Amino acid sequence: MADSVNPSHALFDSFVQAQTCKETQQNFIELCRHLKVEPRDYKHFYSKLKDRLNYWKAKDLWQKIDKRAAHPDYEQGQACHQNKCLVLGAGPCGLRTAIELALLGTQVAVLDKRVSFSRNNVLHLWPYTIRDLLNLGAKKFYGRFCSGSIHHISIRQLQLILLKVALILGVEVHTGVTFEGLLEPSGSTGWRAQVSPGSHRAAAFEFDVFISAGGGRYVPDGFKIKELRGKLAIGITANFVNRRTKQEAQVQEISGVARIYNQKFFQALHSEIGVDLENIVYYKDDTHYFVMTAKKGSLLKKGVIKQDFPDVNQLLAPANVNQKALEEYAYDAADFSTDHMLPDLEFARDHAGRPDVAMFDFTCMHRAENASLVKERKGKRLLIALVGDSLVEPFWPLGTGIARGFLAAFDTAWMVRNWGKGGLPLELLAERESMYQLLSQTTPENISKNYASYSINPSTRYPNISMSSIKPTQVIHTVLDAHLHTRKSCLILLLLHANGSAESLRRLEDLLSWCQKNTAGYKHVKVKDLSESWRSGMALCALIHNFRPELINLSSLDEYNITRNNKLAFDLMEREFGITPVMRASEMITCEKIDQLSMVVYLTQIRNALTEKDTPAGNDGLFLEACITLKCIFNDPVVPVSSSEVGGSELCYFCNKHLYVLERGSAEGKFFHRSCFNCYQCGSTLRQGGYAFLSDMGRFYCELHSAAEDEEVDEGHIGSQV
Repeated sequence: MADSVNPSHALFDSFVQAQTCKETQQNFIELCRHLKVEPRDYKHFYSKLKDRLNYWKAKDLWQKIDKRAAHPDYEQGQACHQNKCLVLGAGPCGLRTAIELALLGTQVAVLDKRVSFSRNNVLHLWPYTIRDLLNLGAKKFYGRFCSGSIHHISIRQLQLILLKVALILGVEVHTGVTFEGLLEPSGSTGWRAQVSPGSHRAAAFEFDVFISAGGGRYVPDGFKIKELRGKLAIGITANFVNRRTKQEAQVQEISGVARIYNQKFFQALHSEIGVDLENIVYYKDDTHYFVMTAKKGSLLKKGVIKQDFPDVNQLLAPANVNQKALEEYAYDAADFSTDHMLPDLEFARDHAGRPDVAMFDFTCMHRAENASLVKERKGKRLLIALVGDSLVEPFWPLGTGIARGFLAAFDTAWMVRNWGKGGLPLELLAERESMYQLLSQTTPENISKNYASYSINPSTRYPNISMSSIKPTQVIHTVLDAHLHTRKSCLILLLLHANGSAESLRRLEDLLSWCQKNTAGYKHVKVKDLSESWRSGMALCALIHNFRPELINLSSLDEYNITRNNKLAFDLMEREFGITPVMRASEMITCEKIDQLSMVVYLTQIRNALTEKDTPAGNDGLFLEACITLKCIFNDPVVPVSSSEVGGSELCYFCNKHLYVLERGSAEGKFFHRSCFNCYQCGSTLRQGGYAFLSDMGRFYCELHSAAEDEEVDEGHIGSQV
């Protein structure tokens, strides 16, 4: 009786039982006001809410959240306590990501232009997803969640569950707010969002992490999206009112029937009512939900599609679809597949009050080439990541969308964790892309079965994962808008970090000291650095004379004849030791600034040659390779490669022209100019880890035009078990 008269308990019950987004938000605000807790105090909000709501119905929920929050990954909410994140989209993947970031201690705001959760479509859940949601208290908010053999949930109910958990953890969720774009830092102001209405307080929110979960229609600038095209696949979804009668409860669900596994059923469906399908799924949830893949011929014959067009967009354009005929087609398929057992089938209504039936093109699906990037303006960095349909569009009948969506949310949270702990941008971007490579391959069978141990750490979910399959040098293109020197400094720091900063700096100092020692006392020579001190050519000539005086007559040199001095030194080093010039002799006059990395590469080779060391050798060789990598990435002045250098080749595999070591790329044992590494069919630039090589023809292809990719996409659409 006490519980029923306690206002805070009644408000909590109303919050838990709320069945709309608006009702959930309103009840939560009332609960917070009554308990005098401020949601904006995100660092202390959850602990204060828990302390002030001493209610037995809430204790089980607190225990579940506390157990999750106690995981070492979150470092007691301190891992990202200085970070702020904006999440675009309050769909399941956006909210699931927001929850993880809140547990890490991040201040999180979620924006969504919608004011209601109205998607009736039902999602199939993998076992790990069910366990994850149960651990977040899903049954507290939705008692029928995955009861018995049910492994699905409507998108609307899933959003409500995740919204309630996010609010409890102090996430700000702003609905009815349209995201217009990113605003770059200005003065003392950091990264912000341009929103509508412009007066909304979300417009003042500054953040250093931006997560796009806004669906396939919104992908931030800087991400490239590729299209995966398979055989023509036209999907239809339909939702009917579930009155929850005894007769409806007795109708069996269809977890997935494909034509190749039950030809008799599909033949009867076609011959009796003219509906020709490849597969059909039926789930019973808030609605009776059907998703099917229909053949174009029957859609034309039944008048659903008015006119045939070879272009899919034109074929399925609203003007070419008879909506009433589509409703009849979906109705007939649903009625026949349930053996006419569902009484009085009536379409549920969508957000606009129309019958909830829709037709989609599953022929072309999109996926981002990379999952994350870093932007920098005026010294302020922004980490940007994609989750959900923005990252990979799912093929709905296979039930991969929410499962892979949650995996990507956890992977993204792990990256943000490392960002908050001060990880080097290129390292964490490379690690994120290494995880992303696995995402499209995940199935319920090949992920870890130890669901209880799952955390945001990828190693708990992906067996035998390699977190370094993508190298930092392969993701330099994902550091955007930074000045060249900033990007170069970023990679230099990375290499110093990887090889040991003190050791790398010592080697630079040792090289400079060696040059100074062996040029000391020579007229017109004073080596102060590893760049400008070498412009006149006199220092190079002095080095040669110090070790091989018979090769050069220093008295004949004029310190002002820069081209002649450098040509003499370059020619001698190439003829006597096989070391190719750092640049043309004339460029030592014309270049505005001599690049230090170029000279470090060149002088390291000279030292090895003049002191009779192997080239490259030991740690000097590793250091030399690191410098070459930097030069290659930034397309700085290049050095011709000879067969004696760094295992290279003189000619490009593609254009058969002279190859330069500092613009050299390699794949499948072939060496080439980086600018020549293009798809044989479409000419698009290829990247490491994103190509296919057909060895019998010796050709490189992008993933879209490789035979292997085409086969994979074809198999992933029609003919797969659903």
